[in-house]
Amino acid sequence: MRDLVTALGLVLVIEGLIYAANPAGLKRMMSMAMEMSEQSMRIGGFVAFGLGFVIVWLARTAL
Repeated sequence: MRDLVTALGLVLVIEGLIYAANPAGLKRMMSMAMEMSEQSMRIGGFVAFGLGFVIVWLARTAL
């Protein structure tokens, strides 16, 4: 449970940093996302999920 709370906290730190550091860029990215197809977004989501899973797995087993 401690790892889950830590991971959620890190997500919020990274999200907050993006909003604070470059709000205009984030707005541009969101408008571009509105123009993307759902299929492209779904594929990108699965790729991000897979990459994140591999990173966490490697960090937990190799380090």
